[in-house]
Parts: sequence; C-alpha cells; structure tokens
Amino acid sequence: MTDSLSLLLDAARDLTPIVLLILFFHLAVLRQPLRDPVRMMAGTIYVLLGMMLFLAGLELSLFGIGETMAAQLVAMEVEHYYWVYAFAATTGFATTLAEPALSVVAGKAQELSAGSLSANRLRVAVALGVGAGIALGTWRIVNGLPLWWFISGGYCLVVLQTFLAPKPIVALAYDSGGVTTSTVTVPVVAALGLELANSVPGRNALVDGFGLIAFASLFPMMTVMAYAQFGAWMQRLAGKQEQSDNPQKRNEE
Repeated sequence: MTDSLSLLLDAARDLTPIVLLILFFHLAVLRQPLRDPVRMMAGTIYVLLGMMLFLAGLELSLFGIGETMAAQLVAMEVEHYYWVYAFAATTGFATTLAEPALSVVAGKAQELSAGSLSANRLRVAVALGVGAGIALGTWRIVNGLPLWWFISGGYCLVVLQTFLAPKPIVALAYDSGGVTTSTVTVPVVAALGLELANSVPGRNALVDGFGLIAFASLFPMMTVMAYAQFGAWMQRLAGKQEQSDNPQKRNEE
C-alpha cells in the first residue's frame, strides 16, 4: 500500500507541471474556456493512473529482468561472455521493435513518403542498430574500455554518412536514434549495464555501468542511413542493368 501511494505521488508530481502549463496557456494566453472540463479531468486521471502503473511495471518487471539476466549470465562463467553479448543484442532488437514511439515515427514516415519507405523495414533497420550498439556496449563494459573511444568514433562515422546518404533520410535517421531510447528499451538496457558492471570483476557501476543508452541512440543512425544508401545503390544498379538490357532506349537517350 505504501509503495503504491509513493508511486501515485511520484506520478502526480511529474504530471502536475504539464497540466498547469497547458491550463496557463489555454486560459491566460489564448483566453479560451475549456471545451469539456469533465472529459479533460477524466483523461488526466487516466494518465495519472497509467503513469503509476507504468512505474510499477518498470520496477517489478523490466528492471528486474535486466538485472537478473545479467547476473545469471555472468555467473555462468563462460569464457569471453558470449551469451552476455547475445542476450544484449537480441534484447536490444526485441525491445526496439516494441517501442511505441518508433512505431509512430515509422508509420508517419511511410505515410509521408507515399509508401516508398516501408515502416516495417525502417523499424527493423533501427532495431538492428540498437542490437549491435548494445552488444558492443556490453563488450566495452566487460573489457573496461573508455566510452569516448566508441562514441566519438561512431559520431565521426555518422557525420560521414550524413554527407553520403540520401538527403531525405538523414533527418529521419537522427530522429530514429532518439525514439529508440524510450519506455521499453531504456529500463532493460540500463538495468543490464548496471548489473553487468556490478558482476564483472574490476568494473565499477558508476563508471562503467552507464553508457549503453548512448550506444542505443548512436547505432540506429548508422543503420538507417546505411539502409537508405543500400537502397539507393540498388536503384542505380537496377537502372544500369535496365539500360544494358535495352540498347535502343540507351541510344535514344
């Protein structure tokens, strides 16, 4: 009962500034009355209860899963921690596919591109990037290497891809890196990194345990732009093949 009340108070504390801000702009700036105060109040209560249940779910389930799996995999004492890397990659892939924010962004991208950009393919490209990034991040934790080596090198590659990738995909790739670190991915990944750093001898949770979220944000940018670059290359290859198969059309051009 005490835990539930504490979660409810935490959710109310987080939600109150948002509600007050919306009311201020609506009543003081726009100077418009609320169209349906009762419905708005009911919706606010739903959001409050939803946030409370979500926080409870994170604490009871997702955080616990990440911590338990990391500790048990390290306890297996398998050389080179292969199963840890496999769990990190598959977890990153699966949790990213479950991200509601990514589904929304991918759906909008497909809608605005008139179907030329597949929402499912975009989600898979992002998920592959997150899986690869988290696997590399766990390898960094196990080996105790500096975080900035990987992040600075990764962003150098992202900058290079920015100049080479098709322009319409660049902004979407950058946004894809942001929406992956949301409600489903962050709790599992954060718990995995912290527990892994606690379990591996010679590692410190504060120094080594954090940073996996940065990998989860960085690598999807690479994979999405690489996906677009591969698609553009395939189109050029198909165009050249079509010209070689139709010499009359090539002569007319």
